[in-house]
Amino acid sequence: MVVLTAWGANLKLYLKDGTFQVVREYQVDQDRVRFYSVERSEWEVIPLDLVDLKRTESEVAERQETLSKEAKVDAEEERVQRQLKQEVSRIPQDPGVYWVDGKETKVVKAAESSVRTNKGRSVLKALSPIPMVPGKGTLELDGDHSKNVFTNPAQEFYIQLSEVERFGVVRLTPKRTAKGGIRIVENITYMPVTKEVVEEPVMVETFQLQLAPGGLYKIWAKEPLPAGEYALIEYTAGKLNVQVWDFAIQPAK
Repeated sequence: MVVLTAWGANLKLYLKDGTFQVVREYQVDQDRVRFYSVERSEWEVIPLDLVDLKRTESEVAERQETLSKEAKVDAEEERVQRQLKQEVSRIPQDPGVYWVDGKETKVVKAAESSVRTNKGRSVLKALSPIPMVPGKGTLELDGDHSKNVFTNPAQEFYIQLSEVERFGVVRLTPKRTAKGGIRIVENITYMPVTKEVVEEPVMVETFQLQLAPGGLYKIWAKEPLPAGEYALIEYTAGKLNVQVWDFAIQPAK
């Protein structure tokens, strides 16, 4: 006896005259087919010779394969959602930048940046603009190299925004001065008439994934980063509101 039961749906039991019966399940027993009619809600029996068994079994097999694939997709989506929840739970809700080292979540400290113009140098407070005079300048960090060194060129970071702001990764430009090394975050031009601030960072193309509605994102470069100095920045375009978290990529020796 062959028994086929619908898997989460009704079946079509095809007959050789081109019609079909909608059934919940059917059983092939020697020269007869016994089926449960969905329309009449009762068991019925017909001769096997009247049933197009090959077409019926083929459609059942296709349906079960489709349902099996859908079940696998659903299971994978559930697995991803569980992982995502675990990932989010590991990141503090305090504004800042973080990275995960094995089972440990580590903080990337914000760097102190400053604006240098021909009028002098001013420290830029986090997301708090400073007055500027018309002309050109640079937003920069002290030192030749960041203390936050990563060997992974595909390093992932997490950023919990302090406000609804833009953010991204920039490549820093090292420069030597009479007082030592600096790293330029961006060049700045302050327009005298419109008072517009034109900022020119060297942006890195990144992927950004929002992990939580409260402003938590994961960010990583689209391509492996070459060795060098970088920073993750949170900013308001054209306002010189910038917060900087610097890091370096150095290949493992």
